[in-house]
Amino acid sequence: MNIALIQTNPLVGDFSGTIRSITTSLTKAHKARCSLAVFPELALCGYPPQDLLERSAFLEMHDRALQELIAFTSTLKGITCVVGALGHGPASETSLLNTAYVLQEGAILAQAHKRLLPNYDVFDEPRYFSSGQQATTFACGHLHCALSIGEDIWFRQDRYAHNPLKDFMLGAIVPDLLINIAASPYHYGKLHERHARFTNLCTTYNLPLLFVNHAGGQDSLVFDGHSQVMDSSGAIQARAAGFAEDLLVVKFPSEEIASPLPQTEDTIADLGGALICGLRDYLHKSGFSRAIIGLSGGIDSALTAALACRALGADNVLGVALPSPYTSSQSIDDAQQLALNLGCGFECIPIQAAMDSYTTLLQPFFADTQEGVTEQNIQARIRGNILMALSNKFNSILLTTGNKSEMAVGYCTLYGDMCGGLAVLADVYKTQVYALSDWINHEREIIPQGTMTRPPTAELKPNQLDQDDLPPYELLDPILQQYLEQGRQIEEIATSLQVDPALVRDITRRIRQNEYKRVQAPLAIRVSNKAFGPGRRYPVLQGFRE
Repeated sequence: MNIALIQTNPLVGDFSGTIRSITTSLTKAHKARCSLAVFPELALCGYPPQDLLERSAFLEMHDRALQELIAFTSTLKGITCVVGALGHGPASETSLLNTAYVLQEGAILAQAHKRLLPNYDVFDEPRYFSSGQQATTFACGHLHCALSIGEDIWFRQDRYAHNPLKDFMLGAIVPDLLINIAASPYHYGKLHERHARFTNLCTTYNLPLLFVNHAGGQDSLVFDGHSQVMDSSGAIQARAAGFAEDLLVVKFPSEEIASPLPQTEDTIADLGGALICGLRDYLHKSGFSRAIIGLSGGIDSALTAALACRALGADNVLGVALPSPYTSSQSIDDAQQLALNLGCGFECIPIQAAMDSYTTLLQPFFADTQEGVTEQNIQARIRGNILMALSNKFNSILLTTGNKSEMAVGYCTLYGDMCGGLAVLADVYKTQVYALSDWINHEREIIPQGTMTRPPTAELKPNQLDQDDLPPYELLDPILQQYLEQGRQIEEIATSLQVDPALVRDITRRIRQNEYKRVQAPLAIRVSNKAFGPGRRYPVLQGFRE
């Protein structure tokens, strides 16, 4: 039989748009003579709906949309549809269930309720859902399909007491196919993790796997798609697109392939694709089409501009240079050359006059004090104010350009370079910024060579370099990665990297002291397994010291 794997990119709560998308895809699958069409987890309402689930009007609109979808399936003969949506507990309860519905010709054939509810990192499903209690199988033609949702195939003994997959093997009929519908967010390394997990499942249970995932950005999350079919040996028979909606038709059981598809590995191109996808969807789903970026001549703003042009089109991106007396001519030239290479708009607004006004205004209060970081931050805040004014005036989103390395240690200015509506690189380490810039330049020079090779500098005072205040990024980034993402202790980090423990302690002190900045930062695109934001919840005020 033919099976359609349909990875969607819904906007949470846009039921009319989602119904149009699902019914259009179902019609295409029907025309392709598919006997089964499979959609992702919570495809009907979008993922994650969060506290919208506490709104009765949201639930009522969802249920009407579900009934509309069920009625639509009555018009398509011979095709079964699996779709993720909300389910309700018994009439005596108010509990919600994360449910996979099996629909056929106007009827609900079966329902599977998600059994393992993740409650770590960005996931908070026990806040909203009750756990399903039973394994669900259904028949489609000659196939017996075991139906699971998301986390149900990510069992870990340290998180859950029971492995739902074992229940499928205890029934009277052994399934022919394991289906998993998911809303599995991307992070760098996820593709490798997923492949290893899926290969282990297929070989352990001697079952082929059909996996269908969301694709697209929702708030800080990016869903990478890569829906796929694996045979019982773990070989990939077919795979859908990455970071894009797709409808993939596969024949099952598949004829033996001499050369299965290669393992999905994480590349710097995937990281770039995730950022482009997250940026594009964040703007478009929030009703914007244009972006503004402050171009300093540095590599962070250059990379942000290049990603924005790929996501939105160069005609919809404006780069603005805001030179101060400390800005080198090379910085201005590189910013302008970048805009020319990209084909985006470019403006130059010197800030000397605004700096002079601030100096005059504050002179009575700052008299007899030494000039320092305060005056440097005023420059950043002048720039932020101008950029926000342009953003407001021309209905564009200002993209902040700071990277994760800077955000971690507080090398950023509140209401200055942190101004904006979306932080594109806030989950990207500085060393990754350089790798992504090389990727951008792999066919032709887009980011100027001077930007690529010049030592990083904020240019807020004469001859300033980042390394005046920070360790080299080649050293800082591994420390940050081990501390933030791997949760390693200070002494462990110092030993593994062969660095002075005092340096690691100083970096962790900076991380702790700058939590107050990060909670006021714009939303960031999550591309690591531990990003600043909802997946990392630390108190601003704390007395804990490692």
